[in-house]
Amino acid sequence: MIKERFKEEYEEGSDLLWPSDKEDKITRQFFKDLSNISKNINYSKKKKLKLFEQVVRIIKGKSWG
Repeated sequence: MIKERFKEEYEEGSDLLWPSDKEDKITRQFFKDLSNISKNINYSKKKKLKLFEQVVRIIKGKSWG
């Protein structure tokens, strides 16, 4: 069952234009993909930061030792 776009009018004067099922599915997939990319970027940044912190600790440890 594929619904087409439909318009919903309210007494207050506002109108809503609802997406079709196909548009809704594409939009949801886009935001899901965007979320996954964002998570991967944040994980990568944290991983690089931890590596940098370990290198600094090693350098400090050798220079003071």
